[in-house]
This record gives sequence, C-alpha cells and structure tokens, in this order.
Amino acid sequence: MALTISQLSVLAAAFIYLSAFCCEIGMADDFTPEDGDVPDQIGSAEQDPAQIVAKALLCFNDKYVYRSCEESYRLNESGDLKVPAAKTDEYCDGPCLQETHLVLDCVDNILSNFLFYNKATVQDIRDTIRAGCGYGEDRGKFDVAEHIKAEGSKAYKAANYQILIGLVVMIMGNGLLF
Repeated sequence: MALTISQLSVLAAAFIYLSAFCCEIGMADDFTPEDGDVPDQIGSAEQDPAQIVAKALLCFNDKYVYRSCEESYRLNESGDLKVPAAKTDEYCDGPCLQETHLVLDCVDNILSNFLFYNKATVQDIRDTIRAGCGYGEDRGKFDVAEHIKAEGSKAYKAANYQILIGLVVMIMGNGLLF
C-alpha cells in the first residue's frame, strides 16, 4: 500500500513535532565560559552513576552540615521530616531549618534530579518546609507525602506530558497510514 504525499508530509510533521517539543533535541546549555571561568561541577563524565548517588546520600550523614539539629528532626534519605507540630517553632526558628536547606543544597548540587525513597524531589521537600514553617493553615505539617498528595509532585509532570504526546502521535500516525 503506497502512501500519498499528504500522508507522508503529515507523518513527517508529526515526527518533527515529537522530536522538537517532546525530547528537547537541540537544547543546549546557555553557559559559555569566559577566560578563567570554570563551571562548578561535582561529578564528572567518568563517574559511575552509583558513585554519584552514593555521594548524594552522604549529604545526609555529613557531620559538618548537621551539627546542631536534633537527630529525630533531620531529613533522611526516605524524604521524611519527622517534626512534631509542637516543635514547629523550635525547628523553623532554630538551626534545623538552615541545616536542612544545606543538606538539600548538597544533594541538589551533586544530583539535580534526585528522588527520595518516597518519590519526592528536592523541590517537593522545600515546598513542604515552606508550608510547614509558614503561617498559613499548613503550619506545623511536615508530612512530605501528604504535601505531595495535596499539591502534586513535580517529578512526573514532564514524563506524563511526553507520554501523552507520544500516544497522540502514534494514534495520528496510525490513522493516517491505514
């Protein structure tokens, strides 16, 4: 069965759309180094992915980062913040808040798309802390999983969009070809 010119052109347009908008082909980094400018890079291309993840996990046990915060209030690899509502002022006004942000910065600088065991992103944790330390109705609520349910995680929004576009293109392509 031969395809007509119009079918081929629509199919080609669908593939171009898919590659340009879904996969971000051709998106380059905007950083152009000047003389003496060296970008901050923690990892290198030769590092094993497992080593990079292990380095990110070390941020949670770094004794130079967590020094004053009570251990039971510390952020862990699971993405849990176990701060009782009665201790909100102590957490938010004391060293724990700053030390938790240092840990999040450490993890984010090593692996920018780090996912905690509970599927939370670094930004999800930051949003939970902001809400828990804020003066709104969520003050004292540091349950990351509940916050993600209420607000929605940012981890899978891009992936869902790409899957949806792929399905639409497959359906369109199938309809045009047959």
